[in-house]
Amino acid sequence: MSLMLVGNKGEWSEVYTLFTLLGDKKLFAGDAELNKIENLFYPIIKIIRSESDGDFEYAIDGDLVIISGGKDELRIPVETFLDESIKLLATIKKSTGSFGISEVERFMTSVNCKSLKAKSTSKTDIRIVIHDPKINQTAELGFSIKSQLGSHATLLNAGKTTNFIYQIVGFTPTIEELNSINNIDTKNKIKDKIGAIINLGGKLTFVKLEQDIFKNNLVLIDSLLPDILAETIKIFFTSNLTSIEDLSHHITQINPLNYDTQFAHTFYEYKIKRFLTDIALGMTPSKVWTGIYDATGGYLLVKENGDILCYHIYNRNQFEDYLFKNTKLETASSTRHGFGKIYEDNGLFYFKLNLQIRFK
Repeated sequence: MSLMLVGNKGEWSEVYTLFTLLGDKKLFAGDAELNKIENLFYPIIKIIRSESDGDFEYAIDGDLVIISGGKDELRIPVETFLDESIKLLATIKKSTGSFGISEVERFMTSVNCKSLKAKSTSKTDIRIVIHDPKINQTAELGFSIKSQLGSHATLLNAGKTTNFIYQIVGFTPTIEELNSINNIDTKNKIKDKIGAIINLGGKLTFVKLEQDIFKNNLVLIDSLLPDILAETIKIFFTSNLTSIEDLSHHITQINPLNYDTQFAHTFYEYKIKRFLTDIALGMTPSKVWTGIYDATGGYLLVKENGDILCYHIYNRNQFEDYLFKNTKLETASSTRHGFGKIYEDNGLFYFKLNLQIRFK
């Protein structure tokens, strides 16, 4: 057999998650500060993994993992998965770029795990049947896997779909001034271009999103969400604030949408948390969002120390806090996604800014 599997740290983290959970036999919850909650866990009944040739089940029976879906039923000691996960973690940590691990791949093949990434068309990377002791019931839940072992994962990927269009009001530049601003090519060129626009008396006023599907997805969550995000992005590109939490606190203080704050309602934070949760569990900018979650169980986070934490199962508030405290805005490629240049339309000037969200 030729050894062909090659992947980055994030992709190998999916296999690590499978091995570790089968070895641990339980799923631990995490708090907003990424600590394991030792007394809050869910016993795992089985894990279902989709491969190109069908579904395979890894059922836990005492100290054995019973694997079905292939030609023969396999019975592998739980301890074996734990040993393999420890070796895999050590290799992932010391590797760079894309890499193969022949020894691990041989074991994967022997237990019908044939690919690094489970076959999926949704945000679900792994399906787990857990037992909930509180209600004495089992449930099959889909999880999205995020790993801290490699580079920080994105929550929302940039695209032309995530461009926000602003009109530049009070702005009458000469052709030279216009070209001069558009040709700025510094390290923080978007910020510097906006600074130059402001110096010439210009002010960015949100008009619309570039793509209507994303706009309508946002309006479905909250009718004013496009305006809230447009203000948040503008603050990001005109200040030193990057974290979602800091940006939300700032927008709350300036209250650009003039909410009634006499009773200290957390309008902005609440709506931004709803948005983060829907993005995390199913919504994408380019597809019509119906409110149906793909990742019904939430997120599994692979920490740098190898711990796997579960966020969401029946605890939405904790999941929202985790997303809120652990994400930030960042500047994507302006050339690739077509933003960050002044352009004219019917005698009016416009400027596009882009939304991309990454885990810290």
